Amino acid sequence: MAAAWLEKVRWTADGLVPVIAQEAGTGDVLMFAWMDREALRLTAETGQAVYWSRSRNKLWRKGEESGHVQKVKAIRLDCDEDVVLLTVEQLGGIACHTGRHSCFFQKLDNGDWVSDQPVIKNPDEIYRHE
Repeated sequence: MAAAWLEKVRWTADGLVPVIAQEAGTGDVLMFAWMDREALRLTAETGQAVYWSRSRNKLWRKGEESGHVQKVKAIRLDCDEDVVLLTVEQLGGIACHTGRHSCFFQKLDNGDWVSDQPVIKNPDEIYRHE
């Protein structure tokens, strides 16, 4: 039987909810992802962020390959009950698969997208490419 609190979330037709991960302390928005019921339940139970990978069609435990785990400090639901906000501690300081602190590293500047965050670690050093 599903937890009653999961039923309060307004899931999309395909059973997902958008999730924003925000860094505790700095307030930086680190990333956007999706969760299904199982991912949200596991996140709440374990205290570590678990997402749903639409491209791989499976659960994705943040940091399972990179080691850049997100420790969850709070889980919030917006007023329309259709977006989840995670307040997290980002281990290793890297949230983005590009090796940057945040996935939101591109800023619109005079009609061009400009990167305003350095690569902290080369992704080839983070992920195994087999």
